[in-house]
Amino acid sequence: MGGGSFILYMQRTELAELGEFALIKHLTQALPKHNETTILGVGDDAAVVAYPPEMQTLLTTDLLLEGIHFDLTYTPLKHLGYKAAIGSFSDIYAMGGHPQQLTASIGVSARFALEDLEELYAGLRLACDRYGVDLVGGDTSASLTGLCISITCLGMVEKGQAILRSGAKSTDLICVSGSLGAAYMGLQLLEREKRVFAGEKEGFNPDFAEREYILERQLKPEARQDILLALRSAGIRPTSMIDSSDGLASELLHIATESGVGVRIYEDRLPIDHETARMAEELHMSTTTVALNGGEDFELIFTVPLAQLDELRTLEGIRIIGHITEASAGCFLVAPDGTELRLIAQGWPQEQAEQA
Repeated sequence: MGGGSFILYMQRTELAELGEFALIKHLTQALPKHNETTILGVGDDAAVVAYPPEMQTLLTTDLLLEGIHFDLTYTPLKHLGYKAAIGSFSDIYAMGGHPQQLTASIGVSARFALEDLEELYAGLRLACDRYGVDLVGGDTSASLTGLCISITCLGMVEKGQAILRSGAKSTDLICVSGSLGAAYMGLQLLEREKRVFAGEKEGFNPDFAEREYILERQLKPEARQDILLALRSAGIRPTSMIDSSDGLASELLHIATESGVGVRIYEDRLPIDHETARMAEELHMSTTTVALNGGEDFELIFTVPLAQLDELRTLEGIRIIGHITEASAGCFLVAPDGTELRLIAQGWPQEQAEQA
């Protein structure tokens, strides 16, 4: 994928040369169709979709603003388009569903050329092709404040089978896919190199050696469709599920609040990749704080009945990190020495539980 946020072209085509309708037609021409649920995609006043009667519709929307959610100093536009789509797919998977259609609306300032938007749409298309989702529409508008992206994704799930945040029960096992904190460490690395770049007048060479994993987790994450399929194959239906876009601690508190339960997770069970740990050490940060607070990993956090422990153990890429308790027991991280630290929404543990 692209190697920089703005690409140097021999010729840049100003957006004003095309006009809105020609621009939309250019960006959305020859879009493939992946799903029978898409009756009509781009080309009319609205897309037409139809789901089987045994299905329910899932709908999620994300708004991404330049300077708030992404920095084009180090984010290639193709990666940005890919990541924007992946975030919406992840929300659908976290509900136990399958993404079907995507719309992308873009507000763009005069500093962007047609070739820039082509890169952004190339990322959107790549994500849709990889995950079998139809890009069926959107809108494009001028913006006075930089780049704005609004993504809406439609998905479907069998009636009554959506996995909610509100289904966790006492004694359920708390599980997480993959590893935590890698995307956050990738962001910290990029921000560090950006500061170095700002202080260099010439000859700047960013130091990304042996940091490929955390960079990819930040710039080009993947949605965990594979975990959802593996759980189904094993006959495991989570009692609750959420993705880790806002960090482990915040997401577990969402589950605890919606389910009316408590949480116990164990520090020595948190899945942290060695590259993430090495970067945290280099930046003098606690790996536990990184795992709790780091968002945008797009891993799945879910609860499973204790009775399905044996089936769960047969699956790769899933770590059991704790269990659900009664609500009166609260939400805590347990250190190896038994010390209990209360979880708070930002992911930072407070003082010891007995002081709370």
